[in-house]
Amino acid sequence: MSNNERLVKQITAKTEDFSRWYVEIVQKAELADYTPMKGMMVIRPYGYAVWENIQRLMDGRIKASGHVNAYFPLFIPESFLKKEAEHVEGFSPEVAWVTIGGKEELEERLAVRPTSEAIIGYMYSKWIKSWRDLPVLYNQWANIVRWEKVTRPFLRTTEFLWQEGHTCHETAEEAQAETLKILAMYKEFCETELAIPVIAGRKTLREKFAGAHMTYAIEALMSDGKALQMGTSHNLGQHFSKAFDIKFEDRNQTLQYVWQTSWGTTTRMIGALIMSHGDDSGLRLPPRVAPTQAVLVPIPAANWKETVLPVARRVEESLRAAGLRVALDAREEFTPGWKFSEYEMRGVPLRIEIGPRDVKNGQAVLVRRDLKTKETVSLEVLSARVPALLEEIQATLLKQATVFLADNIRPAGSYEEFKNILETTRGFIRAAWCGGEVCEDRIKTETMATIRVIPLEEEDRPVEGACICCGAPGQAVALFARSY
Repeated sequence: MSNNERLVKQITAKTEDFSRWYVEIVQKAELADYTPMKGMMVIRPYGYAVWENIQRLMDGRIKASGHVNAYFPLFIPESFLKKEAEHVEGFSPEVAWVTIGGKEELEERLAVRPTSEAIIGYMYSKWIKSWRDLPVLYNQWANIVRWEKVTRPFLRTTEFLWQEGHTCHETAEEAQAETLKILAMYKEFCETELAIPVIAGRKTLREKFAGAHMTYAIEALMSDGKALQMGTSHNLGQHFSKAFDIKFEDRNQTLQYVWQTSWGTTTRMIGALIMSHGDDSGLRLPPRVAPTQAVLVPIPAANWKETVLPVARRVEESLRAAGLRVALDAREEFTPGWKFSEYEMRGVPLRIEIGPRDVKNGQAVLVRRDLKTKETVSLEVLSARVPALLEEIQATLLKQATVFLADNIRPAGSYEEFKNILETTRGFIRAAWCGGEVCEDRIKTETMATIRVIPLEEEDRPVEGACICCGAPGQAVALFARSY
């Protein structure tokens, strides 16, 4: 058995045990590792490089839309959280508390931020006085702590990284426009950069963010048929501005409460990349977020250091000059076959092989990670072909995921059919809902499925059919699924 075969056989097949397959990829691709503290992870350099690319691309969009970055404290006084009752009740089971500082017991407990609405609301009340101060468009990149009972690397951990936007506006209309603008930005980001198609929609009141007037989300479908929430955008209304007394003098010199939004995406996106694109050989990273977009593997034979290696280094330089993230692996302690499997595991989008025969013929062999196909390309056109091929790989991954999503949105004609789909094919189920929490709770209790979103594209259409659960006239068309 070759090194190549041994390495690949170390990964459990997706169809055999999806959960185990996922964890093995996280560890073997060196994205993250477990720590002695339950529910916490170390994001290893390769995983963090993926996050840095996500952060860079997202941050560019946030700034281009007029927002600026700031940073707020990690600790939040308990009294601040208590000012908004619905908010503190929603997060109470997940909050970690600091009660001792040094050797002294604190007069007031400090929460380790589960989210930052409370502390930011307090600061906004100091800074905002007039309509001229609006809108306030702040974002922060930070860590968050939520004491989760069941954890899994990247998907749900006690501590995670995210960006959270917090904005204030003069009118309800402006706040709603901001909420939907950010939702559209998130959708475009996931599809353009992560090659993951998502469905944008409104959450039910039962599933909305604690303290929000309305919550919107983008939902993706993982390759095991479960949904994953990829980002949320909340219209907070005036709930927090009233709790924290964030007032401004309007254009008529009357005091008004501001209208607020908050929104965020997290390192959960890395988990989505694994589950959306990965296969039985490991990761398949979209080129736009891959730490290494192309890896050069010189094939050692005869006097390869004098013939092959100099050519490989020139190719590396030309690709770097073209703006690509490239690596050259000239290690002698590993065979080419071992390296091939290693880079397949890590999901490097493109492998470039150069051996003595290739040097003689003035060519290189390009191997795509997504389709595992090969093509031979002249060295003269390599610096033009590689970027084009990376764009093809990005597009192919999105197309594959889009076809999978479309194939796994199913209507259900009855509650029995609804339950059967969940037990067999999974995916999203499109069905009418009466709008009642009783049916929403019953479905969740009996099937473990929830309403992921009421799609925006469905909101202006007439609702046809009866509620999938109780048979009453449908008030909305919803997408149901089991989820992470």
